Amino acid sequence: MLALPNECLFEIFTKLKNYNRCLFSCLLVNRQWCRNVVPILWSGPVPFENRKFIRTCLMALNSEEKAELIPFNIFLPINVKLLFKYTSYITTIKILSDDGIKKWLDLEGPPELAYHSDLNYIVRDAIETIRYSLVLMFLRTSNNIKDLKAYGMFYSKTTSLLIEIADKSTTVTNLSFWKNRLGPEGTKLLAEALCKNSTLTFLDLWV
Repeated sequence: MLALPNECLFEIFTKLKNYNRCLFSCLLVNRQWCRNVVPILWSGPVPFENRKFIRTCLMALNSEEKAELIPFNIFLPINVKLLFKYTSYITTIKILSDDGIKKWLDLEGPPELAYHSDLNYIVRDAIETIRYSLVLMFLRTSNNIKDLKAYGMFYSKTTSLLIEIADKSTTVTNLSFWKNRLGPEGTKLLAEALCKNSTLTFLDLWV
């Protein structure tokens, strides 16, 4: 039986984009199916609550981004070659939770950062720095970010970077900022970014 061309397979798999369990099964059929399914899976919302997703993304950090984590005794492997350029397919950055980062720290991070406490400022700083490094990497590797969502964050390097994306990106069309404590400086930067942006078609601000 002749194999279907990639164009046909991609169209078929795209119809399953809301059924991740089916797509994960398709990954295991053969290399051709895998190459078509991976871009679809990774084009969906970034699952920051998923530890395995966080692990894969940390492997995609470059040396400068990894260096941000060294002060917290987080030493990631160097020269790791991933099977795909996973993060290049990302179109949606959706930061509603740090649960994935916390789970990764608990199970795979340095012992002193495990069993985290939100009252521990060192752990809080580590979580923020990991989040910042990941967003920095997304900005570097993905040229097609269309949807940007952030929830419940304090003004920080990460929120400043997200605002920068909204300011300079020519691809972002949807922006949602919900219950973020940006403070006067962050609010001013966001307002300036929105004034400059000419690509947004949807804006949802919830203070």
